[in-house]
Amino acid sequence: MSGDTCLGSALCPAAGHKPKAGGIKGGSLGNKYVRLNVGGSLYYTTVQVLTRHDTMLKAMFSGRMEVLTDKEGWILIDRCGKHFGTILNYLRDDTIALPKHRQEIKELMAEAKYYLIQGLVDMCQAALQDKKDLYEPVCSIPIITSPKEEERLIESSMKPVVKLLYNRSNNKYSYTSNSDDNLLKNIELFDKLSLRFNGRVLFIKDVIGDEICCWSFYGQGRKLAEVCCTSIVYATEKKQTKVEFPEARIYEETLNVLLYETPRVPDNSLLEATSRSRSQASHSEDDEGFELRDRVRRIHVKRYSTYDDRQLGH
Repeated sequence: MSGDTCLGSALCPAAGHKPKAGGIKGGSLGNKYVRLNVGGSLYYTTVQVLTRHDTMLKAMFSGRMEVLTDKEGWILIDRCGKHFGTILNYLRDDTIALPKHRQEIKELMAEAKYYLIQGLVDMCQAALQDKKDLYEPVCSIPIITSPKEEERLIESSMKPVVKLLYNRSNNKYSYTSNSDDNLLKNIELFDKLSLRFNGRVLFIKDVIGDEICCWSFYGQGRKLAEVCCTSIVYATEKKQTKVEFPEARIYEETLNVLLYETPRVPDNSLLEATSRSRSQASHSEDDEGFELRDRVRRIHVKRYSTYDDRQLGH
């Protein structure tokens, strides 16, 4: 029988029998097997293994601490027995193969801390740090699945938000020759910006919206600007959709939203700095009470272009 064989729950203490306290003398037992009931999991091992290292188990089985036994002689340890076999293997060999999953390593480390096995604690901590460095992403990009989810993300974010909507299937015309390349350039720029400003700006993707390629910029929960990258081109006897790549404009608006890395309190100077000046647009009497913070800059890059003088409608 191996030293860490789990014998099953059939040998657990019978109900109604109170455990009794007793002392274990390591010198008297030597290499003889002792029986351990760890949270219902049963193990055989020797006192020599249990007392090899200066741990709580050594204190328990060298006579310095009282231990509890049931009427059948099983020594009771009130801990989860899931990882106790691994604990015993470490005490025997001073090394073990750690579990693959982070959660199981955390569970094992908690048991090692309880039994005061510092060497095993150090192994678990090093493994968790390695896994964090290897597998945890630098940044996470949410993908919108519904308008409600988008609204909730933007309203709950304490950081500025940049959203890229791209949905090539929305188009009912053919694309111009360089439109596919420009669409990919927009996506590539989004990925680069998300890496550069990770932690300062929340970047989200939208693949279900009505536009083909459109950037939106939000600060303090409200929309500040929009850059639409598509236009309709009227060629001979047909219409085509053109996708633009206004890199400088997109970069400028991304820098503008960084001004909103502030608590959610009204700041008219910031709002005015990133809003279109009143002098750039004519206002009727009805617009006199229109506040700057309600404006959204919508930049359409060559929204419609033609090769003739026909009148175009939206």
